[in-house]
Amino acid sequence: MGTDTVRAESADEAADRRREQRGWYFYDWACSVYSTSVLTVFLGPYLTSVAKAAADADGFVHPLGIPVRAGSFFAYSVSLSVVVAVLVMPLVGAAADRTGRKKPLLAAAAYTGAAATTAMFFLGGDRYLLGGALLVVANAAQSVAMMLYNSYLPQIAPPEERDAVSARGWAFGYAAGALVLVVNLVLYTGHDSFGLSESAAVRICLASAGLWWGAFALIPLRRLRDRRSAAKATPGSTTPGFRQLAATVRDMRRHPLTLAFLLAYLVYNDGIQTVISQASIYGSEELGLGQSTLIGAVLLVQVLAVAGALGMGRLARIYGAKRTILGSLVAWTVTLAAGYFLPAGAPVWFFVLASGIGLVLGGSQALSRSLFSHLVPPGKEAEYFSAYEMSDRGMSWLGPLLFGITYQVTGSYRDAIISLVAFFVIGFVLLARVPVRRAISDAGNPIPERI
Repeated sequence: MGTDTVRAESADEAADRRREQRGWYFYDWACSVYSTSVLTVFLGPYLTSVAKAAADADGFVHPLGIPVRAGSFFAYSVSLSVVVAVLVMPLVGAAADRTGRKKPLLAAAAYTGAAATTAMFFLGGDRYLLGGALLVVANAAQSVAMMLYNSYLPQIAPPEERDAVSARGWAFGYAAGALVLVVNLVLYTGHDSFGLSESAAVRICLASAGLWWGAFALIPLRRLRDRRSAAKATPGSTTPGFRQLAATVRDMRRHPLTLAFLLAYLVYNDGIQTVISQASIYGSEELGLGQSTLIGAVLLVQVLAVAGALGMGRLARIYGAKRTILGSLVAWTVTLAAGYFLPAGAPVWFFVLASGIGLVLGGSQALSRSLFSHLVPPGKEAEYFSAYEMSDRGMSWLGPLLFGITYQVTGSYRDAIISLVAFFVIGFVLLARVPVRRAISDAGNPIPERI
């Protein structure tokens, strides 16, 4: 009878874990629509048009009295949002670790972001400052919420399940992004038949992403459980998050090859993130493409990113992760160089460009994360991956800043997009110089046959 009781308890625990995992998937389903519909497709071109409506005769707006070319305003706002996120994330992360109460913090971050996104419905006329403020709040809140969301993974999945659980969450996010983009495309292209102006259709698409985010966030918030934390607060410390990050960086100095890989990743990933956030601006402002074309291109990227990740995973088994990533960086460089020469008003060639981006997007990021996992000393996985995410957010303002400055100086989005090649070239050189086998050995991990 005792054995039966133990088995029943184990079955119950497994059922509870599966239920919590299913709830966890739904946060990616909830928030990925913001990343796809708002940040990647609609907000860049729309906020740029709002800023242009408020611009002076020379094409400049003046937030806080600072002259900013209207076409650069969105890029600068993205950069500012990342700076805010980096300042807030260590404080929230430290509070979550000390108290073990992640769920209230996740709820606060998620609903702050969802509310700011829903409020984008009011971005009419020349309210560019409101648009910039809402973007900063929504983007920073999303970063904080994703940090908390990711930190649940080790708690809800044993080591042998984590790859599968993480992949399912990623798949849920891409599926939601594609689904909502299809609905957005129907609404945007048929706005006249719905009795809506083009501006109203875009604002409804923006606001609907916030409502989607808030509605589906209820599922993980109901199913995820808080767990008592063993972490202790540092006496007298008011910024434990920054102290922990500094301590991790100091420890990383004992593993300089791990740090060298992280630096390479931060450089080329900044280029990747900037292409994702600024491609719609390039398509609309430089190439003169319509919103429906941009939505279709993003849909294509969503689908091909999954296929590309699977294909690059197979290549990594043959050639090793490092060589495959280096090959993807060459592909990124060629794709951006080709984008510089795209003719205006030619959607077919823009779809070809989108196909190239999609095929290398998912794989280059997925393989980078898996390769980094081999360079982490045993027992320090959570600590090192926390620094990985923090550093990632901390660097990802440089690309939009370079993009914005290049456009402000040259007045050409072609020059702005080609300037991003520097991130992939420098990242390639830095990664090529990292002896990954020695780095894995120095970290105290077994060296895979193919790496």
